[in-house]
Amino acid sequence: MSVLGVIPARLASTRLPHKPLQLLAGEPLVVRVTRRVASLAVVDELVVATEAPEVAEVVRRAGFRPILTRDTHPTGTDRVAEVTERPEFAGYDIIVNIQGDEPFVPGPAIRGSVERVRRGDDVGTAAAPLDPRDATDPARVKVVLDVFGRALYFSRAPIPFLRDPSDSAAGLYWQHLGVYAYSRAALARWVGFPPSPLELAERLEQLRALQHGLTIGVARLEAPVLPGVDTVDDLRRAEAHWSATQETSR
Repeated sequence: MSVLGVIPARLASTRLPHKPLQLLAGEPLVVRVTRRVASLAVVDELVVATEAPEVAEVVRRAGFRPILTRDTHPTGTDRVAEVTERPEFAGYDIIVNIQGDEPFVPGPAIRGSVERVRRGDDVGTAAAPLDPRDATDPARVKVVLDVFGRALYFSRAPIPFLRDPSDSAAGLYWQHLGVYAYSRAALARWVGFPPSPLELAERLEQLRALQHGLTIGVARLEAPVLPGVDTVDDLRRAEAHWSATQETSR
């Protein structure tokens, strides 16, 4: 089953203006993310979907393929869906959406997401262990799973709720990562649904799919991961992590 990777990169970010063009270790964030995904060799073709010509230009200069999309898409998934409607991408069976603010996305997150779709889930995604002390951070989206590894719910709130603080929270919290794999049919269904009340309440697009009955399989990673870049503080943290990893590799 052939896999198309799409990185949606919207210029009009609210919490970090011009986020795709913010520099991480001297290169635009969108380029860092694209280089990371390309280096993992887990997709058969990789493109960047953006509404902004300036983002498309930096992607092109870095040697990757940008696709200009409409500027009216409410979510990254809607932007990805527009790309898959192009005739040249009609032969891809699985589409992977890697969010453009994940410069350190782990290879197992993408591979695991794709594998969940190959095993029959409508959508595949990934999660990593989360320190209970970080569970109250609304920027770290939490996911609760059933016994089959499928998502029951996603939330910015600390779920599950620990009713007795004296109980152990070890292993309870899982941080959702910004990766989605879809079968072509599931992606078409997802964007065909109207925004759901839960999606609008939490500002989490995956709740639209979940509330309308799509199955979302979750690949669980073994180790915690750095959160995506959504704020200035996140960008500073990513810069420090980049410097530390480069120093370690020398």
